[in-house]
Amino acid sequence: MRKKIVAGNWKMHGSLQGNAALLDRLVAAAPTLPCEVAICVPYPYLAQVQAKLTGTPLLWGAQSVSEHASGAFTAEVSASMLCDFACRYVLVGHSERRQLFGESDAVVAAKFVAAQKSGLVPVLCLGETLAEREAGQTMNVVSRQLAAVIDLAGVGALATSVLAYEPVWAIGTGVTASPAQAQEVHAAIRAQVAGLDGGLANGLRILYGGSVKAQNAAELFAQGDIDGGLIGGAALVADDFIAICQAAG
Repeated sequence: MRKKIVAGNWKMHGSLQGNAALLDRLVAAAPTLPCEVAICVPYPYLAQVQAKLTGTPLLWGAQSVSEHASGAFTAEVSASMLCDFACRYVLVGHSERRQLFGESDAVVAAKFVAAQKSGLVPVLCLGETLAEREAGQTMNVVSRQLAAVIDLAGVGALATSVLAYEPVWAIGTGVTASPAQAQEVHAAIRAQVAGLDGGLANGLRILYGGSVKAQNAAELFAQGDIDGGLIGGAALVADDFIAICQAAG
């Protein structure tokens, strides 16, 4: 049975003082949480998060990673650097990276490979825009994004990854895909992988992200192919994030 995971994405939020209060709350609640819990934070806070969470059940990671191992790439952060802070996870291909910073499917796939080479677990984000959904292109877009990684890394690489379906139109908008809409896409993702490796597909964890709240988390997580959530805004509020984690029980 797939163990559910709830991952928080702080995006470009945080302060040393505010982080400390949030992390203290999460550490206190950690023994009662029924799922795997991780938080992905801005690079400057990795040392603080490592210090706070080491020795607890909580895991942590970063929000992106360079496709390059090292070199003259000013302001880039390599996978090996993230490993210096004991990161377990790293987001790759988040829609904000794709939409705002022009990361192509090929770049996302290269980042996925770079992360795995250093022992990180990539959380591969997939999702369509509102225009793509309205044009009936949801499955084509998500399939293309996933295929780019499989073509470069091989389907076997997915065994040490997590996928996250995040419809762009539901991120930060307050609009959530219905449980049926989300389940339909999650099932299609799993079927695409199953066409190449059925056993791997059965164990693959696929998260839903997009305006997940304490009020809708349980219904989303009850769907057969939804294995947890990638949480944005609610991950910044301790009570809300803890409630979402509890809903994964």
